[in-house]
Amino acid sequence: MERLFEKNVAITGIGQSEIGRPSNRSAIQLSVDAALEAIADAGLERSDIDGIASWPGDNDNGNPFSPVGPNALMNVLGLNVNWYGAGYEGPGPLTGIVNAAMAIATGLCRHVLVFRTITEATARQRSKSASALTNKTAGRDSSYFWQWYTPFNVISAVNLMALYAQRHFHEYGTTSGQLAQIALTCRSNAALNPKAVMRKPMTMDDYLASNMISSPLRMFDCDVHCDASTAIVLSRTDLAREGPHPPIRIEAIGSALHQRWSWDQISLTEMAAFDVGRMMWSRTDLKPKDVGTAQLYDGFSILTMLWLEGLGLCPRGESGAFVEGGERISRRGQLPVNTNGGQLSGGRTHGLGYVHEACTQLWGRAGERQVAPHDVALAAAGGGPLGASLLLVRE
Repeated sequence: MERLFEKNVAITGIGQSEIGRPSNRSAIQLSVDAALEAIADAGLERSDIDGIASWPGDNDNGNPFSPVGPNALMNVLGLNVNWYGAGYEGPGPLTGIVNAAMAIATGLCRHVLVFRTITEATARQRSKSASALTNKTAGRDSSYFWQWYTPFNVISAVNLMALYAQRHFHEYGTTSGQLAQIALTCRSNAALNPKAVMRKPMTMDDYLASNMISSPLRMFDCDVHCDASTAIVLSRTDLAREGPHPPIRIEAIGSALHQRWSWDQISLTEMAAFDVGRMMWSRTDLKPKDVGTAQLYDGFSILTMLWLEGLGLCPRGESGAFVEGGERISRRGQLPVNTNGGQLSGGRTHGLGYVHEACTQLWGRAGERQVAPHDVALAAAGGGPLGASLLLVRE
């Protein structure tokens, strides 16, 4: 196989602020906390960082979905960068990492700080509608994409994701009891994560008794808003080997979109995850059976099941059977999933939290929630027409 650009890039450090619901710290304070921790974790100084990236970048900053962009953090930290990655365009929450890896591989920089900050818990204290799609329109799509949904009362992504879930139930016989295993697994894992915002034990009865939000999705199928920042340091592979930890190499990236940019005018049993998965596996000799943990987007529980299928971790249409009973995806199971509690219980860190947890597990630093030693992990984020995945290998 030809040498692909991502194979020249490694993760060398990770950092994460407190995860508050809400936090007393400002968005920039959370960002600085995560960034300084990641830089120190990589064994670097601020003067070593010559690139910075985020998503959605510096577009429409100030709202809770993106309160801090690269401009602000670069200035506060006093960084002098040779490459600056900012902008909405890209395959969703992992766009910053994909862009940073390309910048390093092409020689524009050596060490890039990638971060994602979100303060939706604070915003929801002020207004329960703060996270509605109608409040995100201007910063999310310059063509005012969401105007076609709001007349039909689609004011939340849960209305769109419920269509996927209902169709999956219809096509494949998936049940609420099977879907519940994503939420139950995340809550079980969150109980062992000191930063998780939802740690109270949850039973199947608790899940089934929770409010129906948009049938068949219940309250516990929806992620938990929080205030947090996550930071990742990417380095050129040869420089990464000089750091304090075994480098976590980016073995393969998936970022394809071979369909219309739409949340509903495609097969409702498929989404970008399937294009992403095919691309990622075409860029490596590794196979799904090699994966030790999978940190998969759970903005809504049905998305995790679609990622399992899209990434080839189970056959299409069989994610319900794959997760049934929860044992296979538990910390001691065949494929541990969302070992930090995911976004359903850990908190909606929106993308980079999955990469942070994948690295934490690969480096054996997860404490009580640590799974069996492994060298390969998957992190994937996005839903509908947005999606990207990283296949990570610890050297």
